[in-house]
Amino acid sequence: MSDKISIAPSILSADFTRLAEAVELIERGGADLVHVDVMDGHFVPNLTIGPPVVAALKKVARLPLDVHLMIDNADDTVGWYLDAGADMVTVHAEGTWHLHRVLQRIRAAGASPGVSLNPATPVVMLRDILSDVDLVLLMSVNPGFCGQTFIPRVIE
Repeated sequence: MSDKISIAPSILSADFTRLAEAVELIERGGADLVHVDVMDGHFVPNLTIGPPVVAALKKVARLPLDVHLMIDNADDTVGWYLDAGADMVTVHAEGTWHLHRVLQRIRAAGASPGVSLNPATPVVMLRDILSDVDLVLLMSVNPGFCGQTFIPRVIE
């Protein structure tokens, strides 16, 4: 695991009719990754993109795709995103029944596994799986919508 901080702009606020151009801007801006927020309308109230868009992004992106699954059935669907070309897949500890199994599946597919915690979830949840992940994402807003107020307690 690396202590390197990576810049991973999200395409969530991009014009979805011009995603290829948004990816190009991210790359020209010096980013390390393209962050893809996937929301299912169940784990979070919003609904965004799915595997077909990830596959389309994979065709145009030169940077790795960092796919953040804010979904409640990653156990059943993580393979869809791996097949679509995700280079990194981050799942929420709160929305996964068998977290360790999902992380192993991501690594076995050749992608980097990550885990995310909602702001109110204690970081002790990471204790047993920290050695199994390449990425930890501590949410500084409640997942589901852009433009929320930053929750400063997460920094601690």
